[in-house]
Amino acid sequence: MPQKIKASIAYGIGKGFAQPEEIIIDDPKGAEVLVDVQASGLCHSDLHLVEDDDQFFPFPAVIGHEVAGIVEAVGPEVSGIKVGDHVVASLEQVCGHCANCLKGQPQSCMQQQECVRAEGDTPRLSFPDGRPITQAFGTGGFAEKALIHENQLAVVNNEVPWDQAACIGCATITGAGAVINTAHVRPGDTVAVIGTGGIGLNIISGARICGAKKIIAIDLLDNKLEFAKKFGATDVINSKNEDPVAKVRELTDGGVDQAFEAIGLRSTMKQAWDMLGVGGTAYPIGLTKPDATVELEINPADLLVHQRGFKGVWMGSTNIKHDIPMYADLAVDGRLNMKDIVTQHINLSQIDEAYKQLVAGEVIRSVITEF
Repeated sequence: MPQKIKASIAYGIGKGFAQPEEIIIDDPKGAEVLVDVQASGLCHSDLHLVEDDDQFFPFPAVIGHEVAGIVEAVGPEVSGIKVGDHVVASLEQVCGHCANCLKGQPQSCMQQQECVRAEGDTPRLSFPDGRPITQAFGTGGFAEKALIHENQLAVVNNEVPWDQAACIGCATITGAGAVINTAHVRPGDTVAVIGTGGIGLNIISGARICGAKKIIAIDLLDNKLEFAKKFGATDVINSKNEDPVAKVRELTDGGVDQAFEAIGLRSTMKQAWDMLGVGGTAYPIGLTKPDATVELEINPADLLVHQRGFKGVWMGSTNIKHDIPMYADLAVDGRLNMKDIVTQHINLSQIDEAYKQLVAGEVIRSVITEF
């Protein structure tokens, strides 16, 4: 039978996140899994969705995509996930059989609609009076429970703490994944990371795991730069005080092998390009505003003689069924620093205040652990 649960609802652009209220969640159908949410992380991209951008889905909506919890029930078509499993969700929607999925690029799935209910079907979430509520990206983690397609879930070991597990579902797969899966950073490489929030710190962790000899963290706040050293940054640059491009070139005798931009600004994307050495590649990862454009004046010699590249990354080129369990294991044995990512635990009624703290640079990651 459908259940009553508490959820924080976003009612539109600029309206923030409402105080928890009672809604209805349906029973699992087909390949859906009902998850009793134990932790839900506050990713900055969710804030973008309620402040700047209404193109992804209609409001009202339950947002939140860094979800970790216990499987409560499964639909009749679910295989590989059972009641009682510990799972982590991802906003990466994967059909598993389109051309991109079959060639090992599930992050570029062309049939993502298969992970959500069809138009006209009973909604997964609704108000008590029957009005439907959008479940953003098929996850809807700012709630006591979530109904998620099995292809958006990965089973993880039972030892990884819930708050850390939640962050693995986005911050880690996006950051560390960009390093490991997309850039294929090798031992001895030099790396620059612009922006040291949750994703940036995971980029640093990924570069350390890969054996990069120099990992340069760049930010505007000294406290965040100092924090980046816990994750493996070998050098830090406060770009408010000095030119980050010139300093990176000085530290690396000409430029880095890989530059990762984790903010989503035109100016920092250009910095990432300008600090590359011969054969280097810049990877823009940060989510931009919907009307943003980036114009780079590129000398053809940079592409040919200097062999530079500029490559976008989506969700760290992640295969969630393989990568999320791997990162959970690395977190448990200490090779992946997840315990320092989470700097605040909150309850479901504190989302707006926690996002204000995130924007001010007062926290790295807040995670809802009380529902």
